[in-house]
Amino acid sequence: MSTSLLWVFAGCALIGMGSAAVGSFAFLRKRSLVGDAVAHSLLPGVVLAFLLFQQKELWILFVGALLSGALSMWSIEFISKNSKLSSDAAIAISLSIFFSLGIVLLTYAQQSGLPNQSGLQHFLFGKAAAMLPEDVFLFAGINALIFGCIILLYPQLKLFTFDPAFAKSIGLPSRWINFCLSFLTVLAIASGIQAVGVVLMAAFIFTPPAAARFWTSRLSHMIVLSVVIGLLSAVGGAGISYSASGMPTGPWIIICMSLLAFFTFAFAPKRGFYSRWRRGWRHSRKMKEENVLKTLYHLREREGREEFGHSSLMALRGFDARELEQSIDSLMRKGLIGKKGSAKLHLSAQGLEEARRIVRLHRLWELYLNTRLSLPQDHVHADAEAIEHIITPEVEAALIRDLNYPLSDPHASEIPGIADMKKDE
Repeated sequence: MSTSLLWVFAGCALIGMGSAAVGSFAFLRKRSLVGDAVAHSLLPGVVLAFLLFQQKELWILFVGALLSGALSMWSIEFISKNSKLSSDAAIAISLSIFFSLGIVLLTYAQQSGLPNQSGLQHFLFGKAAAMLPEDVFLFAGINALIFGCIILLYPQLKLFTFDPAFAKSIGLPSRWINFCLSFLTVLAIASGIQAVGVVLMAAFIFTPPAAARFWTSRLSHMIVLSVVIGLLSAVGGAGISYSASGMPTGPWIIICMSLLAFFTFAFAPKRGFYSRWRRGWRHSRKMKEENVLKTLYHLREREGREEFGHSSLMALRGFDARELEQSIDSLMRKGLIGKKGSAKLHLSAQGLEEARRIVRLHRLWELYLNTRLSLPQDHVHADAEAIEHIITPEVEAALIRDLNYPLSDPHASEIPGIADMKKDE
């Protein structure tokens, strides 16, 4: 591996880490569109810096991009505060004006015949292969500034991010903190103009925090995870670009980042799509099984016997035949119901106790809705059907105390287990 390639890897890694860190605050403040507008607004600053100095030294172009990005962010805030336009409209106006101006200036520079003007178009989508050691040192300095500010001002930045009104009320310099976050955001975006380009840089700011948010609710953990995702994406994209000759580095970095994000969106333990679907499926299965237990209990109450066939359950409650069979198999494996012969079902001792609990919760909630919320008796059943599956033991105990150990529901049906609780009390 050549030394120049190591510089490219190092530079991309630094850009990915710094952008992801400051992007965590911007993402939580719901400033995604602002970041996109600022990224596109860097182009006129880059081209103007070249036209003024007629050099393509990165630090010169970086200063132009930084000033242009800051002007774009200021214009968004100015339009939002001094007009009736929404913030989205202000962002759209700023993005379109600055990016259009950048394209016009870029076209002029390419047709001007100025020496050393070739290659300016690479700032649209980036060209990491042109990275030099001094560029990496510049990125390292930017990262040191970004991480230093985050570490030193972390409590203030955290409070301002989550509750700016409260931060202002206790005397924090909200305007200065907002300026600091805005400056760091522009700084991070401007640092990626060479490797990623102005068109794709917004994804570098917001995709890692969006992915990290699926894994944690703590800001400190989110920042660390964002940095790791930004680092892995940058190194992975640069590696693919190096292995596949002629492939652009910036787009490949964004593709790697997007793949990591999609994996996170799908499989994060608590918030991922699969995890949420799995929880919903488990809850649905739990409801169906509890409804079977409750139906068997109702049949015992109504007919005074213990064994019933599938047809009795389906006649009392409109079960789907396939789902009923699945629920019965699951309940038998758990030891909550038993079967005699090929058809007769009965509640085990453990199943009877569980069925009594479910019926008790249903009837308690019906009584609560009827007596405390004054709902008619014929309007409480559907609500109780939904809530009975999620009432916790703490809520159940509170209901019993609030209703003063009731023995029957609004329909004069016995609430099972209350009499014994009242005796124990």
